[in-house]
Amino acid sequence: MFSRLARPAISKCITQRTFTTSSKDSAKVAVLGASGGIGQPLSLLLKTSPAISQLSLYDIAHTPGVAADLSHIETPAKVSGHMGPDELDACLEGADVVLIPAGVPRKPGMTRDDLFNTNASIVLNLAKACARVCPNAILGIITNPVNSTVPIAAEVYKKMGVKGWEKRLFGVTTLDAVRANTFIAAARGVDVSKMGVPVIGGHSGVTIIPVISQATPTVSFPMEERKALTERIQNAGTEVVEAKAGAGSATLSMAFAAARFADKLLEALAGGIEQVECAYVKSDQTDATYFANPILLGKNGVEKNLGVGQMIEYEVGLVSAAMDELKSNIKKGEDFVAKNWS
Repeated sequence: MFSRLARPAISKCITQRTFTTSSKDSAKVAVLGASGGIGQPLSLLLKTSPAISQLSLYDIAHTPGVAADLSHIETPAKVSGHMGPDELDACLEGADVVLIPAGVPRKPGMTRDDLFNTNASIVLNLAKACARVCPNAILGIITNPVNSTVPIAAEVYKKMGVKGWEKRLFGVTTLDAVRANTFIAAARGVDVSKMGVPVIGGHSGVTIIPVISQATPTVSFPMEERKALTERIQNAGTEVVEAKAGAGSATLSMAFAAARFADKLLEALAGGIEQVECAYVKSDQTDATYFANPILLGKNGVEKNLGVGQMIEYEVGLVSAAMDELKSNIKKGEDFVAKNWS
């Protein structure tokens, strides 16, 4: 069902943000959906990065205010705000990296699938603009349901003739690894800054598969505790939605995770140390055409897909249980573009 590659080097998949890229290698990063619950804290974190010279913010409302607020922070990145469809192209021009957190959040009782129709349309239209204006930029999709929105962007890129998109299109699933690191380190009293747990599959429910057997440092759990931790990681988004009692979904932790992904990506793109991060990409590692697992990031985006590595029987069973849903999610995204393309 999936290829068994050598165990990926996931020791770098830790939650600390580090900066080694020099200012001469700095980049332009665009955030689409910058005024939202994820977009604002994400933009704040990106403003602190010395790897970014230009931070270009887009949304359908309030963007000039967000940009003005961030521009007062004493870090080198220059901030510009762009509001409404007429200013989208200006936001994207010259972008090296585009991050898309735009969309509506989950509310109590909603699944990521409930968000599909609204968020699918948003991603389709934004991907069209990216394909037209900055087709060579790295595109990181945060908008849920990621299992479907990444295939939507891919179908747009294919229809618009973008070459090499497979190495430049990412579903940002870093939050799943951040949660796994946090929960597992707490359960074993390990320094969370040293913990690295790969999370493979997709970015919702049973498709989120923490590979605890590959954790660094090595940890061990009785099977019942392993199952409980796995289920908590899979349902962590719902945990936040319910705790916020209708006031939103996971915004702050998602912003942190997306910023960490951007840090590693920018370091790799600048020709610095190659970085390892789990992400949802076009893949031949399983029967699903898109799959999340550790990726070696380099100058071209995906430098190497590190695959799923060796897993214990329980984890193999989790992959098997996730495949039908993951394939269905992917097909739903592809079918949406086929039905709504114009």
